[in-house]
Amino acid sequence: MSKLSIIIPVYNEKETILKLLDKVDGVDFGNTEKEVIIIDDCSTDGTKAILQSIQYKYKVIFHEKNFGKGLAIRTGLKRASGDWVVIQDADLEYDPEDLKLLLNKIQTIGVLAVYGSRRLRKKLNKQHSGFFFAVGGIFLTFLTNLLYQTKITDEATCYKMFRTDLLKSINLQCQRFEFCPEVTAKIAKRKIKIYEVPVSYHPRHKSEGKKINFQDGLEAIWTLVKYKFVS
Repeated sequence: MSKLSIIIPVYNEKETILKLLDKVDGVDFGNTEKEVIIIDDCSTDGTKAILQSIQYKYKVIFHEKNFGKGLAIRTGLKRASGDWVVIQDADLEYDPEDLKLLLNKIQTIGVLAVYGSRRLRKKLNKQHSGFFFAVGGIFLTFLTNLLYQTKITDEATCYKMFRTDLLKSINLQCQRFEFCPEVTAKIAKRKIKIYEVPVSYHPRHKSEGKKINFQDGLEAIWTLVKYKFVS
């Protein structure tokens, strides 16, 4: 039986983590087994206690220090045993039911990487947490396509699914939110085609706990430029 590893990095998401896990548990992947790997990145709001109470159900890893989303993903990847691996945020911005669309696509012969594109489904003014998030996402996608000759529509999407052996073969250096531009750059440099499927998106705002900021956007730009010229 084939297996999908779902990596969920978590930091201070006590209001959403159980709801998210219920949604993940409810997704029927047919003959594909589901492996849920949760990495708590040293939460301080009560999330850790919640995860400790349910760790018998999942693979749960606790960081003793807050490192960032990128390193949490790298920690989870070491434990992934599935044929494919995907990143799932701990909030409710993305609908786990859409993972079936990515899985169906990546099970096609020759497909190694699939992104869930928000731009393929929703209008621009409804797909981000505000004007600057929308413009930032468009610019990062434009820069990616310019630098790496890709033809994608949503570089910054959370939903990125890969063949696990492919992702494990990449020397990831990310610490925080630069996972997305780093993995995209390194896959594109290998001339691996990134396929896309449309996914839904329910953005939240800073007041609701959104953590990415302007500095992270600058880091993403630098990451895309940097990996154009270095390994």
